[in-house]
Amino acid sequence: MDGLSRALVDVTARLRIDDLPEAAIRAAEQSLLDAIGVSFAAAGKDAGSAAFAQIALAEGGRADATVFGSQQRVPAAAAAFANGAMAHALDYEDSIDGLPVHPHAQTVPAVLALAERENVSGDRLITAIAIGCDVTARMAAAAGDEMGRRGWYPPPILGALGAAVASAHLVGLDSAQTLDALSLVISQATASGEVKFSPHSDVRGVRDAFAAQAAVRSTDLAALGITGFERPLEGRYGFFSTYAGGAYDPAPILDGLGTRFWGTQVSYKPWPSCRGTHSFVEGALRLRGGIRIDAIERVELWGAPVNAMLAEPLESKRRPTRAINAKFSLPFTVASALVHGELSLASFTEPAMRDERVLTLADRIDFVADPSKDNPESMTHGEIVIVLTDGRRLHEDVPTPLGNPASPLGTERLRNKFVDCAAQAPQGMSRGDAERMANRILTLRSSTGLRIDLGEIVSARCGAASRAAYAQA
Repeated sequence: MDGLSRALVDVTARLRIDDLPEAAIRAAEQSLLDAIGVSFAAAGKDAGSAAFAQIALAEGGRADATVFGSQQRVPAAAAAFANGAMAHALDYEDSIDGLPVHPHAQTVPAVLALAERENVSGDRLITAIAIGCDVTARMAAAAGDEMGRRGWYPPPILGALGAAVASAHLVGLDSAQTLDALSLVISQATASGEVKFSPHSDVRGVRDAFAAQAAVRSTDLAALGITGFERPLEGRYGFFSTYAGGAYDPAPILDGLGTRFWGTQVSYKPWPSCRGTHSFVEGALRLRGGIRIDAIERVELWGAPVNAMLAEPLESKRRPTRAINAKFSLPFTVASALVHGELSLASFTEPAMRDERVLTLADRIDFVADPSKDNPESMTHGEIVIVLTDGRRLHEDVPTPLGNPASPLGTERLRNKFVDCAAQAPQGMSRGDAERMANRILTLRSSTGLRIDLGEIVSARCGAASRAAYAQA
């Protein structure tokens, strides 16, 4: 569709917080809270993302923005690079059921870095986050599953586009400059689908570093007058031609653009593993009461064919050696939930991944691809059958896993998740300090026209002076 790119940027460039529905504003605040929390935990626990932070801090430069969990500032693109690596490192951030995206893992690190550098108001930050999520989801809905079929890994690629549009909005670029930023980020964004089949790779956890950094670089270059393409999305060799073979539907991009926001459809994760595992984990937790683990003969998991990647190659999924691979494993996550009655960050430590009770049960868990679930609406639909040694078959069907808007996690549980994650930050954070910080993040919209100390938030710094500031907020 000719004019698609221009139509997108013309709408997003003019949006202000007063244009957003209340539900979209609230969703952006909650997603920001969730994103910061899981990044705190990654800063304290994930060795892979620590390497990205180490590079950013070692290179130094202008003190624009803070690296998560530290009190050190680096250039904005470097901060987005370091913080982007933490966004998905623990696979605990939000998603949209039915779409192959984690819509805040790229946008939040990018816009936070620029917001701190530019010292913007809270309402501008929240508006940019809502835009980034919306654009990411709209692009995913337009492309369907064609990107994955062609060997691409959609989440960081699609997220880079949303992050670039959000970043351009945050720094005040006009529609022509936003078009340039979109063109420039397309020139940098990529991710190979091979990541799904490389169990020893770190890339699956840290991939969003590259997308977040690209969004910041693209925005800064566009602001300096570097021009892009006239039709970066729909052009002869534009985004959809390159990544989807020209097969796309423009309607999801344009329908309700500027009035309906995909942020309201975000699912927040109750467990730190791939969203595709959650319906099976939930079903396992429902069924485990009164069952002796040694009385389980086998477990069958029935789900969408797309989730076969969570059970292949089978041996490495039953015996994961890296936390990120364990989080993408149906046998391991379900076995851990059945054995321990929970799935938490502690479930993916090295000792936990060597737990013989879990591994023995994982050997008896198989995934079956169900053709009836081969559609976006059923991507996270799972059924679990536990066959006992006495012949009984226990069955649980979970069409919509916990955390979906139809089965919401709830604000209180989301706050508790933030508190738990903040305690894992490098310096740790007390419950009281974490709750005060959560309150501050969830009221950023009220900072209309007022500058906000993002460095204080991102660094997880909450001493006596900070507590006094929060008390006055």
